[in-house]
Amino acid sequence: MEKLFSYGTLQMESVQKETFGHVLNGVKDSLIGYTLGEIKISDPAVIQVSGTDIHSILNYTGKDTDIVEGTVFELTPLELKQADEYEVEEYVRIAGSYSSGNKAWAYVCAKSQINNI
Repeated sequence: MEKLFSYGTLQMESVQKETFGHVLNGVKDSLIGYTLGEIKISDPAVIQVSGTDIHSILNYTGKDTDIVEGTVFELTPLELKQADEYEVEEYVRIAGSYSSGNKAWAYVCAKSQINNI
């Protein structure tokens, strides 16, 4: 199983049902080193599924004091690919550091990640 941290629309049951065909099981956790922002997306399919063109996005800071709350879901490898297809080009999937000490993927701002590598 794969683990995926969600802080935005993938936490919505309607988005999970449309993307994966069922509601996911998850546990609360916090991602360290990021702040939460917003972007306006233009992908009509994602807007239709989520019901909004304004989505949350994680911006890398690298500061231990910057923490974003969310949920870690367990996904099959196929479901992780489905999540990749749902996310638009402004996001990139990375492995993150979490308050729990667990390892999980997260979708973050591609520009902030590239600028801070």
